[in-house]
Parts: sequence; C-alpha cells; structure tokens
Amino acid sequence: VLSAACSLVGLGLFTHLGRTQMASPVLSYSLPTLVLFSFTTSLFFCNAFPAAHHYPLHYHHRHPRFASHNYREALTKSILFFEGQRSGKLPPNQRITWRRDSGLSDGAAMHVDLVGGYYDAGDNVKFGFPMAFTTTMLSWSVIEFGGLMKGELQNAKEAIRWATDYLLKATAKPDTIYVQVGDAKRDHACWERPEDMDTPRSVFKIDRNSPGSDVAAETAAALAAASLVFRRTDSTYSKLLLRRAIRVFEFADKYRGAYSNGLKKVVCPFYCSYSGYQDELLWGAAWLHKATKNPTYLNYIQVNGPTLGADETDNTFGWDNKHVGARILLSKAFLVQKVQSLHDYKGHADNFICSLIPGAPFSSAKYTPGGLLFKMSDSNMQYVTSTSFLLVTYAKYLTSAHKVVNCGGAIVTPKRLRTIAKKQVDYLLGDNPLKMSYMVGYGARYPQRIHHRGSSLPSIAVHPAKIQCSSGFSFMKSQSPNPNILVGAVIGGPDQHDRFPDQRPDYEQSEPSTYTNAPLVGALAYLAHSFGQL
Repeated sequence: VLSAACSLVGLGLFTHLGRTQMASPVLSYSLPTLVLFSFTTSLFFCNAFPAAHHYPLHYHHRHPRFASHNYREALTKSILFFEGQRSGKLPPNQRITWRRDSGLSDGAAMHVDLVGGYYDAGDNVKFGFPMAFTTTMLSWSVIEFGGLMKGELQNAKEAIRWATDYLLKATAKPDTIYVQVGDAKRDHACWERPEDMDTPRSVFKIDRNSPGSDVAAETAAALAAASLVFRRTDSTYSKLLLRRAIRVFEFADKYRGAYSNGLKKVVCPFYCSYSGYQDELLWGAAWLHKATKNPTYLNYIQVNGPTLGADETDNTFGWDNKHVGARILLSKAFLVQKVQSLHDYKGHADNFICSLIPGAPFSSAKYTPGGLLFKMSDSNMQYVTSTSFLLVTYAKYLTSAHKVVNCGGAIVTPKRLRTIAKKQVDYLLGDNPLKMSYMVGYGARYPQRIHHRGSSLPSIAVHPAKIQCSSGFSFMKSQSPNPNILVGAVIGGPDQHDRFPDQRPDYEQSEPSTYTNAPLVGALAYLAHSFGQL
C-alpha cells in the first residue's frame, strides 16, 4: 500500500492527506485536498480565550490599541471556510457560492444515506476519523469561547451541525459506523471538482468483526461535545446526540481494535491510526463525563487512565493523538469543578505546557527562526492551531482556579500562555519573515495556489461543462492563482526555515484541512474578544 501511495505522490496525484502525530515517512501521503478549506480556518483560530466573567473587567480592553490583527475578521473567515468543504445538498444560505451540490448518492453502495458531511482537505473523499475530530474541536471552541463570538456563534453552530447530522447518519445502525465514503487512491488519481466526481463512492465501515475503537471513540467524543453546544438552544437534538454518543462509546470500548487494522488498504497511509486507540478511549470517556456527569465515566477514567496513556509524555495534539487534549480537558474537572480524584491531570497538563515554553527546564518544542512552533514538515499548521487553542483554554482554567504552572521551579502564568498562543496566531496571520498570511483571503498577501481541487478548477458557473478526471491536472500544474478563493482556509504553512514556495502540487505546505481550522476558531474568538473587537 505504501509503495503505491509513494508512487502516486511522486506523480503529484496525492493531495495532502492526514497529518499524523508520528514523524513517520507515511505522513507525506496523507489526506485529500478538500480539507484545505477547513484546514486554513482552524489554524488561525486555535488560540481562543476565556469567558469574560472570569477576568477583571479591565483585562479585555487593556491593549485594544495594540492589536496587530483584525481577529474578528479572521474568526469570521475561519468559520466561513467550512462552507467551502461541504459535501451534499447545499442550503439556500450557502455563502461560498462557487461551490454546488455534490455526493448526492453517497452511501448508495451499501444502501444507506451518507449524503452530507465534509471533505477533509483538498480532495473529494469523506474520511470519518478526521471529520469527527474536527467536530469535537469546533464544539470545544464553542463550549469555551462561544459566549464571546457574538454574531459568529450561529455560523459556528451551523458548521458543527453540518458535521453532526452526517455523524448521526453514519452511526444509525448499532455496533456499526460508516467511516469513509470514496476510494482515496482512485480519487487522488483525478483532479476534478466535487461536483464532477465520477470516481467510485465506495463505502467502508467498522463493526464487531472489524472494530475501530479509535474512530468510534472519537465519534462518541464529537457527538458528546456537540450535545453540549446545542443543550440550551435545541434540547431535543442535544439529547439525540448524547444518546448516540453513549451507545457509540460503548461499542468503541467493548469491541477493541484499531480501525486501520481491518481497513489498512483503505485508510492508510491517509488517516492511519498511528497512535493506537487508547488515547481516543480516554478522550471519549472525558467528553462523556463532561456531557453526562454520570459517575460511571469518572470511574472509567480513574480505573483505565493509566493503561490508556494518561501519563505518557507525548505532546502532539491532532487528529491522531488525543492524549494532550484529554489531559487538558480532565484538568478542568479538577481545577474548576474541584473533582479531587482527577488531581493528577493538572500535573499531566502542566508537563505538556512545560514542554512548549522556550528556555524552561523541560522544554522540548522546536520553533522556526521566525518563532513558529514546528512539529513536522507535513501540514505543520494544524499543530500550531491545536496547540494555540489548548494554551488559551488551559489559561482560562488556571485563571478560574487562581493557579499557575511550575516548570522545574520556573513559574509560568496564564498570561504567559496567552502571550505564546497570540504569537503563534499572529505568525499565522502575517507576523512572519515573509509577511505572508497563511489564511486564504485574510491580509494583503496570502497563498494563491492552494492544493485544493474545487478552489483550483473553474467553477460550475464559469465552466458548466464537466472537467474530466485527468483534464484537471493541467490546472493543478499551472502557475496561475486559484480562480476560486477558499476564504478562511488555513494551509500547511512554511517549512522549518520559514520558507513557503506557494506551489499547488506541494500538499505538505499548501493544502488546507478542516482540523486545522477547527481549533483556530476558539483561539480567534478569545483574541477578538480580548482586544475589544467583538
């Protein structure tokens, strides 16, 4: 499988796919390009911040004159991006109008309705694992910072619901989850608009005989987190999401295994579960504990936490590895809700924070000369946005509990965490050596040739006739700017030397993804509020 993937990559047929947590050669051959739309937006907004009532009134307006960026504009665009990633029948209020209906028979191969959901990046496949993670992170952004989003809150909730409506369809049958629509290898051998897709819309599932605790527990986390988003405004929908989350988590826990074992030829090397499924079981249980307040989940976390990797030292948070996110989320239960039995998670969360602080005794993070957090060459910006979100979120929890982080004797305050997060988001928005915004449509200078099929090909309105599978490659290889602006898309970003070539075939640096944008939404909401822009 890997050699086939490599050969396709060599031909430039792969869009950038999944971004895994391991520095493995397979990383390069990741997910589809359609994720590009989402990817961009998420990256920018990763650094959301705490609700107003937790801070002195003067805090939010202390430095409004010195904001170097219009975070409110970036927030708006980071959410708008998701509309460009939509699959299915588009609604009358669709704002990215160069997109049209697509994938209207998805699911037919297995006689189920799987219309809707998101294309993860720059291609036309629907991958359930990163889609679920995107949903969890959009929901967490709204849970923590939705109260600050003003007019953008409704748009953020619509972005979440577009995903959860699909996840409900994918989990409608007990002990079964439909985890992918589309044949990634066949899809990547074409460069065509989603509206023109004629590659096989194959459907792949997990069940008792071919389990997938990773994608199942992530789906449970997404449904549980989203249930909190809709709890006050649509209690019926919220209860449906939570009931389904409980059932799906039960399936994930009872029938254990990594989904990329049974579906290796399908999901690898795009969204292989490199980190295993233990992190998702801990993460899923943490979200169900938060959403249900049922002591069963707290007990599950206490009993299983050590074997599920609660105290591991991995410090990369993204679509594959959820350990860090689970530690931060569970630390809130201790810091804010005073659940004493979760005391250790404050220490686990602090260890992650200390790994990020330049010059701290246990610092291990690498930064570019221009100051960007650098995890890996393939779609690095997803880690910038996810880390920025965790920084502003943990700062919120610490502030609420009047606590700080102690890194081997060096005291790190919530303010320091916010400063680091802001610096990362500012870099993404243009404060970098190239003076380049890595969010499409934001700032005076932004990427023109992103690795995204729909954005790079003429729209249906301009070119109604079908563009065949291989005909699109002439557009992919051209030096012309993309004709359709995928507003808000955050792309993979610069290399470790702050360089960015802006070349369409370069999916590692030029492809957006939904999971890059999702955490950025929260970070941008915090920053926009703290500088008096909302």
